[in-house]
Amino acid sequence: MRYLSVAEIAKKWNISERSVRNYCAHGRVQGAFLTGKTWNIPENAEKPERSNKRKEYPITLLEILQEQKASKYPGGIYHKTQIDLTYNSNHMEGSRLTHDQTRYIFETNTIGVEKEVLNVDDVIETVNHFRCIDMIIDHAKAALTEKFIKELHLTLKSGTSDSRKDWFAVGDYKKLPNEVGGMDTALPEEVAGKMKALLTAYNAKE
Repeated sequence: MRYLSVAEIAKKWNISERSVRNYCAHGRVQGAFLTGKTWNIPENAEKPERSNKRKEYPITLLEILQEQKASKYPGGIYHKTQIDLTYNSNHMEGSRLTHDQTRYIFETNTIGVEKEVLNVDDVIETVNHFRCIDMIIDHAKAALTEKFIKELHLTLKSGTSDSRKDWFAVGDYKKLPNEVGGMDTALPEEVAGKMKALLTAYNAKE
């Protein structure tokens, strides 16, 4: 292997000789060694990154959500997404919790009410919904699968009164026919096939 001097490396990396010596002295140049007081540096050695290099901030929405989730950043888009999405989703399913109550549960993991009766399922599903959103953020880049959808349903319904009903398939497809808003839905025996077709089409999109 050919070795270069500090001066040659400084010219190659376009930095001062002092910086090269500092990198070598702190063990940041792989393969560099001293002969007396002279540094011998492999010609293919890579220039170390500056320790004070400016931090690269996330630029995509997913990266921002992931960073704010990890840092528990208050008041950002992750905070707003958790509260608004949970409130609206649960409200469509009949939850009686208000937006403020949903926010309070997310921010404090407690709920204070006076002269009001709350449905325990509404509170449990709200907390579970927060977990589901975290799961979606964590798996956002993975292909959407039946297994993951069932895991979300299991997480959402865990600990609710529905989970104690023999006929209610927590973490699985429905066992009994139903309707939504007066409209018929797929029969239980049709669900698996329709879900496979839907996921195939969804995952084929870029």
